[in-house]
Amino acid sequence: MLTRKQSDLLKLIHARVEAEGVAPSFDEMKDALDLRSKSGIHRLITALEERGFIRRLPHRARAIEVLKLPDALMPTGIDSRMITGGKSLGELSEPAPAASASAAARTLPVMGRIAAGTPIAAISEAVRDISVPGAMLTSRSSHYALEVQGDSMIDLGINDGDIVVIREQDTADNGDIVVALVEGHEATLKRFRRQNGLIALEAANPAYETRYLRDDQVAVQGRLVGLIRSY
Repeated sequence: MLTRKQSDLLKLIHARVEAEGVAPSFDEMKDALDLRSKSGIHRLITALEERGFIRRLPHRARAIEVLKLPDALMPTGIDSRMITGGKSLGELSEPAPAASASAAARTLPVMGRIAAGTPIAAISEAVRDISVPGAMLTSRSSHYALEVQGDSMIDLGINDGDIVVIREQDTADNGDIVVALVEGHEATLKRFRRQNGLIALEAANPAYETRYLRDDQVAVQGRLVGLIRSY
């Protein structure tokens, strides 16, 4: 039996991993659960891990694997694959339903490498294909994949060499992780925000500064919807 706070945190982690491929930061967890300090989050994380609901992946920031969900949190028709690598979430309390056609794996083009650091030249030709769990994808949208180069998003659990799955779109909300085309020739993976009439492209690594650009200098090429990691 989980406490209310433990249940709320597990639900938050599961929803964020399903939506973005990475767990929320401890600060985001603290704010969402209305706790005064991150020490309370540490205790909740430890309790969930000890009870077998989650597993923290070593040496990776914000890398948390959801192993199971209690019946009260189990949505109807849940896909039991991890957002990273399509691996099993573990033994669920009941057999998982058969995968629908929309959840079947799909092949996406890997359009080269995307900079999570200093922007690199935009890449527009596929270099190979990769199989992606259908649960990451929206059936009516176009998607593609990119290999991450650099460490500027490491605090969001996005590491050098990871494959990010991108849904094609030309708009973004504050806080979205996007592929941004800068001045028509540089592509970079950053968190998107609008601040004081400018677009801020934020890194998730204190070693990198936020870039502030005019609207006409930035074109959104897509939004991060999944992450695949090879071990």
